[in-house]
Amino acid sequence: MIPLRQVWPEEFAERYRRAGYWRGETIGSVLRDRARKHPERLAVIGGEIRWTYGELDRRADRLASGFLASGLSPGDRVIVHLPNIPEFLSVAFGLMRAGLAPVHALPAHRLAEIGHFARVSEAAGYVIPDIADGFDYRTLARDLVREVPAIQLVAVVGAAAEFTPLAAIEDAGGPALPAPSPSEVAFLQISGGTTGLSKLIPRTHDDYLYSFAASADICGLDEASVYLGVLPIAHNFPMSSPGTLGTLYAGGTIVLSRSPSPDACFSLIARERVTIAALVPPLALLWLDAARTTAEDLSSLKLLQVGGAKLSAEVARRIRPTFGCPLQQVFGMAEGLVNYTRPDDPEEVIVTTQGRPISPDDEVLIVGDDGRPVGEGETGHLLTRGPYTIRAYHNDPEANARSFTVDGFYRTGDIVRRRPDGNLVVEGRANDQINRGGEKISADEVETHLLAHPAIFDAAVVSVPDAYLGERSCAFIIPRGTAPKPSEIKAWIRARGLAAYKVPDRVLIVDSFHATAVGKVSRKDLRESLRRQLIAEDAAAEGKGT
Repeated sequence: MIPLRQVWPEEFAERYRRAGYWRGETIGSVLRDRARKHPERLAVIGGEIRWTYGELDRRADRLASGFLASGLSPGDRVIVHLPNIPEFLSVAFGLMRAGLAPVHALPAHRLAEIGHFARVSEAAGYVIPDIADGFDYRTLARDLVREVPAIQLVAVVGAAAEFTPLAAIEDAGGPALPAPSPSEVAFLQISGGTTGLSKLIPRTHDDYLYSFAASADICGLDEASVYLGVLPIAHNFPMSSPGTLGTLYAGGTIVLSRSPSPDACFSLIARERVTIAALVPPLALLWLDAARTTAEDLSSLKLLQVGGAKLSAEVARRIRPTFGCPLQQVFGMAEGLVNYTRPDDPEEVIVTTQGRPISPDDEVLIVGDDGRPVGEGETGHLLTRGPYTIRAYHNDPEANARSFTVDGFYRTGDIVRRRPDGNLVVEGRANDQINRGGEKISADEVETHLLAHPAIFDAAVVSVPDAYLGERSCAFIIPRGTAPKPSEIKAWIRARGLAAYKVPDRVLIVDSFHATAVGKVSRKDLRESLRRQLIAEDAAAEGKGT
């Protein structure tokens, strides 16, 4: 088994320790400390469940022992594929306390993604709900164990069928728990997947604890804070910016919503007196429209965060007047660097920028295509390194060579400019990644699946601007013989086991990629040419319709 490692050069590690960023604590110790200080305070609310800090702490301990008793060993990896339910937290803390590494998958992922995570991480376990949002995850588990026989434990929240009930693991008892080192990898997150299936991101206790603790301070969280988990809480944004972990660090309360809809969330805000929530831009638009007519009391909100994709200034200006609280723009990545506008920033900064880094030791370079730093205020490629930005992906030497410089800077793939006040403005992406409402889609990955269709000769997937999602995807298809219907092509992608958000929003059948000389340019150039062609044609069609 390939060891889990995330190593900074010693001179950097020592600097981060001296500065107090890395404090020699583990993520599990944060929950333990808060449970000792205020065991009866509410930690998490989800559906009918209301767990105190003491109860969440005890459940995490029992699960830690139970996972080890089930045959897993410290160092093993376990895919956690759960929706926004309290068990997500008890499982994640339990695994980390057992010295096991959670691999955080998103609820929308299906066999293609989960199988990839299992193989690359060499996972031994898989934790799922029985049924969530109409999908039976046990069916996926059956397919997974056939594809990846190394999966020795499937634990299920709810009706387990032939698998192991999570409740039985919690009641099993087991050996004494190990004492993880703060410099060890605590868990694996997933990247946006710019050139194919997502890469795995090893995060250590030291670096991640600093990230969510500093985020909680920047966002003004305290024991009275109530955080609404609307986005899938396996995402880095709702996990640590400040997210669920930052809320627990501050001693506040987490409220989990299974639905991001305004009806469901506004009711929770009113009932639980939510003070902070995090959204992606499409949800912000939905909430803004719904807030005009809601009868729910939203006056408890003190901060509304929007991130995951760029928020237009026009929409940003509507947040404070509509909700009566400041907007906070959040721009970051699971690999590390996170930027925030601050609640006390001037409104012009909050509305027009994506904020500035967490740490004084976040090093930000903005370079041109030639790799040289651009002039102040000029646009370029964002590179970064710092106390919570990784130095390597897990088990992916090709991606590491491509994504990191020899001196440890991470190539983010973002195009930005930096203002004199230090705030960043995001101008776009440098690669063929499509940002669909905060969900990242690799054009290359979707094309690979399309090209497996027997009636498709060639395919190119591009992004197109969308007022609601920011970007949507469009697949240009050159058929082989009789062209399949667009609906058939979409069904093909779904049947390949891909997450639903990766299914092209639009499918166009074409005779050829006449916009460019195929074979004489890169796929990136081809996609960009087709994208420009499509935008021009759509604009012309709209003009004729007016």
